[in-house]
Amino acid sequence: MKRIGIIGGGAAGMMAAITAARQGAKVILFEKNDRVGKKILSTGNGKCNLGNLQLSRQEYHSTDEELLTDVLEAFGTRETIQFFRSLGLWLKEKNGYLYPLCEQAAVVLDALRYELRVLNVEILYEATVTHIRPKNYGFVIHYTGGKREVDRVILAGGGCAAPKTGSDGSCIALAADLGHKIIPQVPALVQLKCKEDYFKAVSGVRCDAVIRAYTEKELIAEEVGELQLTDYGVSGIPIFQLSRQVNYALLAGRKVTLRVDVLPNIDREEFKLLQTGRNLLLAERTVEEFLSGTVNKKLVNLFIKLAGLKPTTNCEAVTQEQLSKVYDLMKEWTIEVAAHKGFDNAQVSAGGVSLKEIDVRMESKVVPGLYLAGEVLDVDGRCGGYNLQWAWSSGYLAGVAASKD
Repeated sequence: MKRIGIIGGGAAGMMAAITAARQGAKVILFEKNDRVGKKILSTGNGKCNLGNLQLSRQEYHSTDEELLTDVLEAFGTRETIQFFRSLGLWLKEKNGYLYPLCEQAAVVLDALRYELRVLNVEILYEATVTHIRPKNYGFVIHYTGGKREVDRVILAGGGCAAPKTGSDGSCIALAADLGHKIIPQVPALVQLKCKEDYFKAVSGVRCDAVIRAYTEKELIAEEVGELQLTDYGVSGIPIFQLSRQVNYALLAGRKVTLRVDVLPNIDREEFKLLQTGRNLLLAERTVEEFLSGTVNKKLVNLFIKLAGLKPTTNCEAVTQEQLSKVYDLMKEWTIEVAAHKGFDNAQVSAGGVSLKEIDVRMESKVVPGLYLAGEVLDVDGRCGGYNLQWAWSSGYLAGVAASKD
């Protein structure tokens, strides 16, 4: 019977443990917290968006798209649904997003924990692994509390996002100590801080927008969706989606600006007609009244001030060129990114061990008998259940291979 040591009791680690145990292996799960699966409880705003019917490699960033595709094809959405059905968990779908029927992340964790218990997986809690040493035909895992000898090791301790749940980068450090080259990590799916000092005035505003991220004149990312304004800068799904590219640009020391169109459904020609029509109908009103109803009132007043006008000024005293500046801001409001909100606020981290250093069975090309799964690898997905899907896919393949090789 193979002895498999799994580092990390998150989504990928529990999937690997269950899979390996079902194959007949003796599994020891090393978890630094006092319980497994803490990060799962916060996914999908507590509802646990655990997969997506629209699964494709285009929803991910990685160093090896071919291998990523092979992994997702080997264990994809259909296999994820079948796996959770085998645990007795009912799922439902909303616009392609998969959730447990009751929309409670706790039931997903309960189902996984119950299966670990049924399969007699040994879990060592508050067991921080300090180093791993290969030996003839196996490994010695050193941890707070002692050491264990195993035949195979699966690193599944996460990346750097949400360190309070245990993903503090220590598993990536273990991979580096074993000889793996590490791609620098940055927060992905995270809010962005902006340099302008006026965000408190528009905090709480939500609006549909097109957001384009630039470094100088180079477009590095573009997203559409509901923008959320905060006292420190910007948030919302579209900001999360482009934060990876922005944060790597910031890491490289490049200046990043966002150009925001808060009237995404109105093109330039419609814009001119709208402006002309309002000129005829509302000529005797104040600037604020003239622009009322175009976008959120807080944004209207901000754009008026940025254009050098006062909201209470009568339109008859304002030139067409001055009003055009306000409209231009609605179509291309430019703000500068100062920083991200850190790994503490990130849903996932980008970077880690390159996929080029593992094979499709998730085995390391650097250290035979070592397998890697989940966020420790340089794979990060968009919002929508894709990151948990990567955990299930990679964890499953690692569990199968480690128990059979």
